[in-house]
Amino acid sequence: METIDIVILGAGIAGLGAALRARELNRQAVVFEARDRAGGLLDNFTVDGFRFDHAVHLSFANEPEVRAIFDRTPYLTHPADSYCWDDGYWLKHPVQNNLYPLPPEQRVALIKSFLARPDTLAHDDYESWLRHQYGDAIAERYPLRYTQKYWAVPARALSTTWIGNRMRRAELDEILFGALTGDTPNTYYTKEMRYPVAGGYKAFIQPLLDAAEIRTGHAATGIDTAARTVTFANGATVRYRQLVSTLPLPVLVRLAGDVPDDVRAAGAGLHATSIDLVSVGFDKPLVKDLWFYIYDEDIAASRAYSPSVKSPDNAPPGCSSLQFEIYNYDTGSAHAPDALKENTVYALRKMGIATADDIVVLDHRRLAYGNVIFEQGMEERRARVRAWAGDAGIATCGRFGEWDYLWSNQSLLSGYRALP
Repeated sequence: METIDIVILGAGIAGLGAALRARELNRQAVVFEARDRAGGLLDNFTVDGFRFDHAVHLSFANEPEVRAIFDRTPYLTHPADSYCWDDGYWLKHPVQNNLYPLPPEQRVALIKSFLARPDTLAHDDYESWLRHQYGDAIAERYPLRYTQKYWAVPARALSTTWIGNRMRRAELDEILFGALTGDTPNTYYTKEMRYPVAGGYKAFIQPLLDAAEIRTGHAATGIDTAARTVTFANGATVRYRQLVSTLPLPVLVRLAGDVPDDVRAAGAGLHATSIDLVSVGFDKPLVKDLWFYIYDEDIAASRAYSPSVKSPDNAPPGCSSLQFEIYNYDTGSAHAPDALKENTVYALRKMGIATADDIVVLDHRRLAYGNVIFEQGMEERRARVRAWAGDAGIATCGRFGEWDYLWSNQSLLSGYRALP
């Protein structure tokens, strides 16, 4: 049986970060990937000359260690401008600061509700936080609707630990100003987004892919922490001195033998969204916006982005593209692909972007894991599983190994720091 110093499970950006650190330590590391391609969520695919990433990816990394890698790849820079579709109206993001396109009576009602918002949190959950921040009317018209679409659970089921700077806090001056004029400043948490000139977002991590020893087609089926072995679906078994896992924590618990019952229960109580991607190619330059959010409940997608705006290299000359993201609760649920395609064509028509005659590519595929769901009590369950993993000698890292809302730059550093 082959013995490997460091076995890394998963060839996404976190696993590649761990491999980078192993090289710096002059240690042997092999990355094992279940799929036949490396890259994980940062991978992409091409259909008839249109390239699509695995959901929206744009870099706003500011860590020197990450920029030292990403900046080896020529990139384009975009302003962080995004829009929101709300039943016939296009509003700049964030919506509460950009109410100007709405009819006056609607703006007045939303502002009055904001002024009457509760002084304190009613409960320790995300819905209470939203009502406290924005007032009932704004919360109900915008983030409460969007939460159900993006997180696939009601806002009252979520904690608030994930928010950070992802949600713009409400300020009266900003709301009033944005209700009186469309000439509002960009208040997004970053001012610019970077994207490779060619090759899709994956091009940013190509130096890491080139430097790592990666074995694709190796889906782990069992981990013996006592014998320090990993068994794979293709029949291979390897022995490790150190194990680094980027696998989702519930999967890791299922793969490992001799796991305490309370840890198994904690792992089974961790949930994530899956993502249905509907990717659309147009035979003309119809798209100008980098990305936008969708509030209408009759449209399945919660947001869409344009690969062709991110880089012209992502589409044939004279063409354009969009990719719509539809989120599902847990990895076992899914929408019917044909129904999602039909709904996407409906959405394009409703939003005035394109007609069916403009479409030359309409592709559906599904990602089993999208985002960790921050349900109430998740942090305690996560801590129990990670504590067990640490005691078992398994270093966990990445979005699903840490079970956290990590961007690509944070995932890279998570993998890098998994090895001391």
